[in-house]
Amino acid sequence: MKKYKIAVYAITKNEEKHVDRWVGSMGEADAIYVLDTFSTDKTVEKLKKYDKVHVTTKKYNPWRFDKARNDSLNLIPKDFDICVCTDLDEIFEKGWRKKLEECWMKDTTRLQYNYNWSLDENGRPLVNFYISKIHARTGYTWTHPVHEVLTPTTTRDNVITTNDITVNHYPDNKKSRGSYLPLLELSVKEDPDDDRNMHYLGREYMYYGKWNEAIDTLIKHLSLPRALWKDERCASMRFIGRCYKNMHRYEEAKMWYKKASEEAPYLRDSYIEMALLYYELEDWENVIKEVNRALHIKVKTKSYINEVFSWNETPYDLLAISYYNIGNYVLAYKYSTLALKENPHDKRLKNNKAIIREKLKNI
Repeated sequence: MKKYKIAVYAITKNEEKHVDRWVGSMGEADAIYVLDTFSTDKTVEKLKKYDKVHVTTKKYNPWRFDKARNDSLNLIPKDFDICVCTDLDEIFEKGWRKKLEECWMKDTTRLQYNYNWSLDENGRPLVNFYISKIHARTGYTWTHPVHEVLTPTTTRDNVITTNDITVNHYPDNKKSRGSYLPLLELSVKEDPDDDRNMHYLGREYMYYGKWNEAIDTLIKHLSLPRALWKDERCASMRFIGRCYKNMHRYEEAKMWYKKASEEAPYLRDSYIEMALLYYELEDWENVIKEVNRALHIKVKTKSYINEVFSWNETPYDLLAISYYNIGNYVLAYKYSTLALKENPHDKRLKNNKAIIREKLKNI
């Protein structure tokens, strides 16, 4: 017997290629509510083929993610107990409903669960963290124009955590992020004390190559009273270092990477970014030093902050190249083998290993 009445809700635009897979995953719910934001492809037509799916169309001008999320939530009748917010490029692993009903208690209002934001070609998580987009029907609203967050409207926010429910993210990398920068600027204007969006805005400026704007904004993030999470502070410091690196102001880059490693010495990322800087400067001894500091860290934290390059073949590749350049071909071969093990189809890694093997033959 079902313990709770569960609805999935989502916003969408021009995602016809995701519809069948997504509905197949979300079909464990009692009903699915979709707010289409004026698709011009066959998204709506495909969604309406499914009996469980209820589709409403609405055009927004100006666009805000929080407004659309709240409108999609409001499509769900009040007699539902649990609401599950997803996007059409997100897929639950099978059996999620049963696990949800098993862990949801009478006083639970929100659930935190696994989110694999990025996976490799074999389906192994590259970036994994918790999200909490499963919540009670009442008592919540979405806030912020972009990078919207689920915000309690009452003092009752009883969040429980499970590792038994997992969502996998399969993004369409061709979709434009063009709206993010102006929406982040608006978000910071609306709430200049919000540390998360200040960090996101600085990061977005960095993505656009606006180095000075990024540095100024990330320094503002670090100065905010609510900017206390060390992982995110470390990331802001790394991003400042990355900006200075791109401006060829290497000493300032080193200073900020060092600050980042002191802020969160348990994260690999600042050491690997420092190693990448030394690689650019062809300072092979310091590349080796920084990578080895990173490799001493064996535990990957559950956080969106983690960089993929800190945990893939990059550390071993850097060691292989550095040892090759200082003439230690034995260690160069060892680490080229480890790099290739992490990414066995990479042609450059294969060629590097072959070159090192030839060197060893001639010793």
